Amino acid sequence: MSLAIINSRSKQGIHAPAITVEVHLSNGLPSLSIVGMPETAVKESKDRVRSALLNAHFDFPPRRITINLAPADIPKEGSRYDLAIALGILAASGQLPAEKLDHYEFVGELALTGELRAIDGVLPTAIACGGGKRKLIIPAGNSDEAALAHNTQVFAARHLLEVCAHLRGAALLEAAQPNLPQDSPDSAMDLAEVIGQQQARRALEIAAAGGHNLLFSGPPGTGKTLLASRLPSIMPPLGQDHALEVASVYSVAGLGLRQPFHSPPFRAPHHTSSAVALVGGGSVPRPGEISLAHHGVLFLDELPEFPRKVLEVLREPLESGQINLSRAKAQITYPARFQLIAAMNPCPCGYLNTPKCRCSPDMVRRYRDRISGPLLDRIDLQLQVLPIANRDLIRPQAPGENSATVRQRVITARRVQLERQGKVNAGLQIDGIKSHCVLGEPQQRLLETAIERLGLSARGYHRVLKVARTIADLAGSDRIESVHLGEALGYRF
Repeated sequence: MSLAIINSRSKQGIHAPAITVEVHLSNGLPSLSIVGMPETAVKESKDRVRSALLNAHFDFPPRRITINLAPADIPKEGSRYDLAIALGILAASGQLPAEKLDHYEFVGELALTGELRAIDGVLPTAIACGGGKRKLIIPAGNSDEAALAHNTQVFAARHLLEVCAHLRGAALLEAAQPNLPQDSPDSAMDLAEVIGQQQARRALEIAAAGGHNLLFSGPPGTGKTLLASRLPSIMPPLGQDHALEVASVYSVAGLGLRQPFHSPPFRAPHHTSSAVALVGGGSVPRPGEISLAHHGVLFLDELPEFPRKVLEVLREPLESGQINLSRAKAQITYPARFQLIAAMNPCPCGYLNTPKCRCSPDMVRRYRDRISGPLLDRIDLQLQVLPIANRDLIRPQAPGENSATVRQRVITARRVQLERQGKVNAGLQIDGIKSHCVLGEPQQRLLETAIERLGLSARGYHRVLKVARTIADLAGSDRIESVHLGEALGYRF
């Protein structure tokens, strides 16, 4: 048989479209050509495959070899097709039985010795392969990652010869098993380590319960960064589906198997990060920090120090929960449903309205103008963090609640939200706000007065209602009372 067809998968964002590797051997001068929009790394596979086959003691057919990667309109990148191309040549030249190949999909890079090397983006490939009802053969270095796809039977091999022996039935490969350590949320940094700051702790709990964005503003050393770093410890663990989504993003980004698997991700990029680093991009778009923080927390410390153009790219993902990256060669959509937690000083020196401050009003204005009004309007909770009293610092009272205690209240509040509306309060749209954030007459009058005094926009109005709904859920109330609405309004400055 001079024609062989091998099943493989491409990498397109966190999706893995099916690729058919067609290998045809014909008469003519010995040559090997690859068609189907291959990029440089794919074109170079012919040299890796030739050496791998020869070093594995197979015959490289001295014929005209044509390899087609179909469909041709999907760009092919990377070295993931090496294994499929090698098996296709072996099957087309009669060195490998072709009848079993249709039941498998193959991805993996070949070394010149025939060994299999790990590749990026294996988890989305494994998930998609299970949907196609085929088995997957991958490099052993990707076994833990691919085994997370419970609907797919995965086999891991270290060498091309092991794959060939498995297909011949001579020595079967063992199915890969997930090898994940048990997550221990209590081992994370604990909220009990925060001294004082009761109002900030309360805002952190509300943010965790409703999925709200949060901004801390205060002098240096008041605990803003400390508080933000404790947020993942009071958030509920990720469910299996959400954890797989996050792990798929990390897999595509080349970060391997994410640990701990079920804990919400926490990303804290430096303020010198570019817009591409934050939202993703490149000639072949890769995920940025907002996608790596999917279903978790994106913490921006020293918020005004970020370039304004960099911050503005966050506005659309904060609303849509995804980022669309368009390039000449590809259009990729990455998930980006994250919580934005930010911290800033009240002025350039950080000591506004104290004897230490030497900032002029113009300096303060220019410093705060680095953050646009539209971005601030998308932050639900905005809180001033005051310095800790000396006596509390030197002689601290009994420690506050630990993360485990607060996390139980957060889990209870989120369970109420999911049973009521199928999503956290921060994700409510206009119709959901009308249905689940109903106000009585006294609350309507209170909110009307607040809108006039605070100058709230329509977006700000809706976000106040969603925060008030979360506060009511934490209190176990079916209705939004005036006390809940008043507290929500107190977090807008």
